[in-house]
Amino acid sequence: MSADIHDSAPGDLAPGDEHHGHSGVGEGIRGYVIGLVLATVLTIASFYFAQSRDVWGPSIPVALLVLAVAQMGVHLAFFLHITTGPDNTNNVMALAFGVLIVLLVIVGSIWIMAHLNQNMTPGGMMMTTDIKSMAIPTQR
Repeated sequence: MSADIHDSAPGDLAPGDEHHGHSGVGEGIRGYVIGLVLATVLTIASFYFAQSRDVWGPSIPVALLVLAVAQMGVHLAFFLHITTGPDNTNNVMALAFGVLIVLLVIVGSIWIMAHLNQNMTPGGMMMTTDIKSMAIPTQR
């Protein structure tokens, strides 16, 4: 017996799937407000960790990375409504493809910049030209 996603309990929906329920505009706005509050709290926490002396110094980049990933998750779920539901497969695949392309561009750029110096001609071996030696002899 297959269960339809519309037959699930009212509280049994992912944050981005509110539109599947039989609720009104208030439920949709409530999802956006929850997302806004979470995004604001995560942003304030990021600024706090970046400027605070209460946190061990070397752990600040890790804390900011965790907060950034959480911020992306909030945006994907509450604002872009990308969930792992069965009807969202195309959206998840498009997001994964976009992330792959961005990673290829970033990693490729870093690889090119890292190998650029080793492939440059050394400064002492640069070809120098002497303008006087290239002058065409004149007939007198």
